[in-house]
Amino acid sequence: MEIRFDRLFSNPTLFQYGFFILMFSGIILSKFSIDGQSNFYILYIFSSIFLGIGFYNSSIWLIALLALGIVVSRSFLLSEPDLTITAFIAYLFTYVTITFISVGLMKSTQQVKKDNLSLITALSNAIDSRDKYTMNHSKNVAAYSVQIAEKMNLPPNILQSIRIGGLLHDIGKIGISEYILNKPGKLTEEEFAVIKSHPIIGYDMIKHIDSFRKDGILHIVLYHHEKYDGTGYPKGLKGKEIPLVARIVSVADVFDAMSSKRIYRDEIDYNVVLTVLQENKGTQFDPEIVDIFISLYKEQKITPPID
Repeated sequence: MEIRFDRLFSNPTLFQYGFFILMFSGIILSKFSIDGQSNFYILYIFSSIFLGIGFYNSSIWLIALLALGIVVSRSFLLSEPDLTITAFIAYLFTYVTITFISVGLMKSTQQVKKDNLSLITALSNAIDSRDKYTMNHSKNVAAYSVQIAEKMNLPPNILQSIRIGGLLHDIGKIGISEYILNKPGKLTEEEFAVIKSHPIIGYDMIKHIDSFRKDGILHIVLYHHEKYDGTGYPKGLKGKEIPLVARIVSVADVFDAMSSKRIYRDEIDYNVVLTVLQENKGTQFDPEIVDIFISLYKEQKITPPID
């Protein structure tokens, strides 16, 4: 239930539509009510709430004007023969108060989300800073992944989960020694096994954050090294068994890793990287996601890596 409300409040446009629907419903029902009683005042109360949530980021004057419209409709369309100026002012105060309480709550909710994202970004910077060659890797992966998801027309709440998951996908490397992370030569089998443990380490670090589980962020951290043919790690998931968000981040992760300089090699030309992605469709990567990524690149919609 909590995650449904979070998704709902992530899309204020729905509340904007809801405001107008409730307003017009109240006007129509009030105007054509047979008994002429004020049975529909509740619609105007909800209109005020939806107004505050949907237009929280709009001009205060626009919000106040729309709130006044609610009061005018409430006062003159409902059959209240004894309406006085005092009652009208009381209605105005009540509905404006409800509206701006909703504005304040929505702004507070959005600020908490921004603060959380800032904290997550700072954490991803700390992860990447352990290796000068992977600086900004997590930011790049998050950016590429969101661009893919936008092309797939995924909803805003999924975009946000992918952004956060991209920033945190390598958080498990905190538990890997810098000797292994920064080793210039080829890793031994034992060292590579340690590297392969970072998805599980990362998952164990943040698995107690309930919202990460519900949003699919844990899936990104745990499964971004799974391969489409089932030969990846840590679980050996295959095809659509791998969560969509992890399949998206996997493509973005490999593209940025290959196109960036590493301690053990120079960066690889973009066209070569795209060829590698193309050749590994259906084996390492989801073919559909690779095609989308390549189309974005050809349309010059892929944001270049951050220097």
